[in-house]
Amino acid sequence: MKIENRTFIVSGGSSGLGLATVQDLIQHGAYIAILDISPPPPSVVSSSSPSSSSSSPLTPSSSSFPSTSETPRALFVQTDIRDVAQIQDAVTRTVAWMKVTGAVLGGVINCAGLGRNELMINSKGKAHSTDIWDLTMSVNVTGTFNLTRLALEHLVHVEPEPTADGERGVVIMVASVAAFEGQPGQTAYAASKGALRSMTLPMARDLARHHIRVVTLAPGPFTTPLTGQLSDKVHTAIIKAGVLYPKRYGTPGEFAETVRWAIGCAYVNGETVGLTGGGRIPAFL
Repeated sequence: MKIENRTFIVSGGSSGLGLATVQDLIQHGAYIAILDISPPPPSVVSSSSPSSSSSSPLTPSSSSFPSTSETPRALFVQTDIRDVAQIQDAVTRTVAWMKVTGAVLGGVINCAGLGRNELMINSKGKAHSTDIWDLTMSVNVTGTFNLTRLALEHLVHVEPEPTADGERGVVIMVASVAAFEGQPGQTAYAASKGALRSMTLPMARDLARHHIRVVTLAPGPFTTPLTGQLSDKVHTAIIKAGVLYPKRYGTPGEFAETVRWAIGCAYVNGETVGLTGGGRIPAFL
């Protein structure tokens, strides 16, 4: 599927792998609706003057950085991915924005996610909290599910591309190597990423009649704000034990390139694709 002059909804697009994806797709001619709690860097989305119509779905708020703001290639809608009403509002605003730009919907890229480590039984004999479990599932699984289903209500009505395949769009989800090889303390995180992996094929089968593909990416160790919180000792252990070659973390740019490949390659569908440097994470680092 072509990227140029198509609109992609990217959750978690203000930082990390999501931000790299936004920047890469914009460079290749896409329009991006960024859904995140925090705004992206001003270089990606800057505030604009309020619309003359107060009822316009694109009217920015009066905050120092508007909850909704627009540039020719990017729209930021402040969204808590745990709140289905906010997701619905963000999709509605995106659809209104597409009518202004003329760039039809091309897909949804679910980069919003979090990781919280906790042992099933900690050193004091206390059981894993339900708070960590519920938060992880609400963001990583339910947030992905809700954004995808609400975006699909519009994607299924997009005019098919004028090609033999007649493709309408693509859904991309972001799992993790933890979906296959979770570490101690990653029960909730691994369960959430494993759920995305398990959703991939049935979702692709559901959407095949609409000519919409589903691809899940499962990155290993990447340079992100999350891994930036780890100690040098842990970084060294991960690279030594969990990466074959090249002996380093993946870069956000490499992740973004893979997203672009998944969008462009019509024959990748219903699969979870690893980005691991050939490594496998052992039981203990």
